Amino acid sequence: MERMRKETKKMHSTNAADVSAKRQEGDAAERTADKENREHKDSVFVDLFYEDETAEKNLLSLYNALHGTDYGSRSMIRKIRVGNVLYKNFKNDISFEVGEKLIVFGEHQSTINQNMPLRCLMYVGRAYEQWVDQRARYRDALVRIPTPEFYTFYNGVKEYPLERELFLSDAFLDPTDKNPLELTVKVININFQKAHDILDKCEVLKEYSQFVDTVRKYAKEEDSIRKAIYECMEQGILTDYLKRKGSEVMNMLIAEYSYEEDMQVKQEEALQIGEKRGEKRGKKEGILLSGKIFQMVKANPEYIDEQIAEKAACSIEEVKDVRKMFSI
Repeated sequence: MERMRKETKKMHSTNAADVSAKRQEGDAAERTADKENREHKDSVFVDLFYEDETAEKNLLSLYNALHGTDYGSRSMIRKIRVGNVLYKNFKNDISFEVGEKLIVFGEHQSTINQNMPLRCLMYVGRAYEQWVDQRARYRDALVRIPTPEFYTFYNGVKEYPLERELFLSDAFLDPTDKNPLELTVKVININFQKAHDILDKCEVLKEYSQFVDTVRKYAKEEDSIRKAIYECMEQGILTDYLKRKGSEVMNMLIAEYSYEEDMQVKQEEALQIGEKRGEKRGKKEGILLSGKIFQMVKANPEYIDEQIAEKAACSIEEVKDVRKMFSI
């Protein structure tokens, strides 16, 4: 009997240690993710659907619109914080668990990046690391994981289809009839003028789309963002949200549009570098190479210089020159 009590006590002690270790591991991961999140500026999209006090309600509404469900309990939403993988300098992505699904939402206001499936693969790997207990990964029993879904909401000015799917297998060097690994990202054009039916199913997404449309309407005017915010509040577009967080929204939009503009300027500067390097390689070739290096570095922030040089068929020194010039 005494032996049984000792074994039971030992078992409880071990279980407590396991729980404590898991809790410490989760806290450490959250602190790291929070630190990374603070280093990146949030977009209005992320704030509205992830950070704001109404975020869970908004997320649930968008989830219902995508799946034809009618869930009403916000307690179903479990936010998942993942270090920035989809974007290097600006946070436009969110992930959460609802029911038996793990959902990743992202927003693009510039041209859709064809490497989104690859980035989502890296992203969901980090999410599952948080979801699955470290010890469970090595047990014989099958570990059940939530089914992943990936969506990108396109909100840019360039023409883009109403819907499109991007596939990881399109990047495979040697694709087969039956790929051993596939990941699909569904891109939905949420520009207000496109009138995608999801806007009628999710009121907050519709109002967000109208808000972005209004901001663009005043883009060339002085004090444009303030004018757009006032007009939206007068027309009942995100009224409560803008009343509560008007100044914060202004700061987020300034940072967001400055980031997009900065990317465009850097691309133009990349062409200018190419012209200067053209004396050695030929003007046209130099322009194309610099632009190619710039795009490849921005699209693949995880690549080291050697990988970029190999993919771009250039020297490592040329990659370093572009990185140094644009601080990327």
